[in-house]
Amino acid sequence: MVVVLQIFFVLALIIVIILFVFRINKVKTTSRLPENYKGILTDYIKFYRQLDEEGKEKFEKRADHFLSAVKITGVNAMVEDIDRLLIAAGAIIPVYAISDWQYINLHEVLVYPGTFNLDFDQAGSDRTVTGMVGTGAMQYVMIITKWELRQGFIDNHTTRNTAIHEFVHLIDKMDGTMDGVPEIILEKKYVPQWKRMMESTIRQMKTYGSDIDSYGATNTTEFFAVISEYFFEQPELLNANHPELYQMLENIYKIKG
Repeated sequence: MVVVLQIFFVLALIIVIILFVFRINKVKTTSRLPENYKGILTDYIKFYRQLDEEGKEKFEKRADHFLSAVKITGVNAMVEDIDRLLIAAGAIIPVYAISDWQYINLHEVLVYPGTFNLDFDQAGSDRTVTGMVGTGAMQYVMIITKWELRQGFIDNHTTRNTAIHEFVHLIDKMDGTMDGVPEIILEKKYVPQWKRMMESTIRQMKTYGSDIDSYGATNTTEFFAVISEYFFEQPELLNANHPELYQMLENIYKIKG
């Protein structure tokens, strides 16, 4: 009888272990990616199209992880599969070459249908904001407009991409300050040089104009976000027109052309 009970106990223990392992594996293999994710990424994400098969698989896994970690909510807007994937792409592209990156300063992305003002109002004539990284009560929130989100990936001839812009702000903010110097990923030896380059380029933009979006001349915070959009959207053009900036951004993002 004792032997029978021992055998029963062992079998029961084995069954419990099998069920536990099955549950863990099921959790691990649950994907947040839509069924047609490969088609959407291929059609809309130029960065993704240029990767080899191993690189694409890495991108997909990073997108899946992002979507499982960050909530995406529509505010008077319907969030579709394409919107979720474009937001994930905007998050991954700047940190693709940086292993084990986590946006610990982001919990939720709010998707608005169109522009809004600094009080987050979606009505009125003073609506000029297309994206924003929250502060204060909105500390862990990003807001992005659905139209600008899509336009940034549909138009392959522009240097602008609002999603990348806002995620670059989050990267910048990760060291505790938003000042255009992403010290969490920029080697310390490059910091003084990068500050000088930003300040001198902003002066040139204000004095002579530039092919760099004029919003980048607002301050060093916006310059870093704007020039990063340029770097990822039109790298060949940036390298041709501003080779020193291009080389520094390669150092920042660990991407070699």
